[in-house]
Amino acid sequence: MTSLKGPGEPEAYDGSSLRIAIVHARWNTPIISSLVSGARKSLLAAGVKPQNIITQSVPGSYELPLAVQRIYSASQIEAANNNPAPRSATDLLSSASLSDLTAPIADAAAADTTTLTLSPPVHPTASVLLGEDGQEELKSAFDAVIAVGVLIKGETMHFEYIADAVSHGLMRVQLDTGVPVVFGLLTVLSEEQGKARAGMLEGKGHNHGEDWGSAAVELGFKRKGWGEGRVV
Repeated sequence: MTSLKGPGEPEAYDGSSLRIAIVHARWNTPIISSLVSGARKSLLAAGVKPQNIITQSVPGSYELPLAVQRIYSASQIEAANNNPAPRSATDLLSSASLSDLTAPIADAAAADTTTLTLSPPVHPTASVLLGEDGQEELKSAFDAVIAVGVLIKGETMHFEYIADAVSHGLMRVQLDTGVPVVFGLLTVLSEEQGKARAGMLEGKGHNHGEDWGSAAVELGFKRKGWGEGRVV
C-alpha cells in the first residue's frame, strides 16, 4: 500500500535570488553526504546558483544550533560590510532582531530624526560581487539555513538527550533570528533506517535531503515576501 507520509509535491519557487546555507554534522558521514547531496540537488533544480549555496560542517549534531546561529550572524555582518548604506528608522523598526545592532545611537535626540545612520545596518539590501570564477555571488544574509545531522539510537540515553536538545535549539534559533531553519535531523533506530531515508537503499525510502532543499527554497522565497508586507 502506498504510504501517505511525506510533504506531497513541492510547489515551484524561483530560487535564483536566494542565498542558502547548509550546516551539517560529520557523524555518520556516508548518510550525511547523501542527505547533503540531495539538498543541493533540490536547491539547484529550483534555480539557486551553486556559488550561493554555502556548506559548512561541525563535529556532531549537538553543535548544529550554535553553528546555524553564528553562520547566519556572520552572513549579516558580511552583508553589512559589502553594502554600508544608511538605514531609515522604518527599516530598523521592522527588522527581525534589533539586538543585532553593533553600534549604539550616539545621541538619544537622534531617535526623533527621520533617518538614523548606523554602522553596520541590520538587514542591508543584497549586494552582488563577482567570485574568482567570474560568477555572481550574493553577499546578503542567508535566506534560509538547512541543518543536517544523523542520530542513531545506541545502548544509552545519549540519543534522547541529543535529539531533544538539538530539536529545541534549532527551533529557538529560527524564532530568535527570523530566518527559516530547515530541520534536517534524522533520528533513527538503526543504520538501515538512516540509509533508507538518505536514498541509499534501492527501492526503499527516498532521500529526505531533497525535501529539505525544496523546503528551504519555499521558505526563503516566502520570507522575502513577508518582509515586504506581502502574503505570498
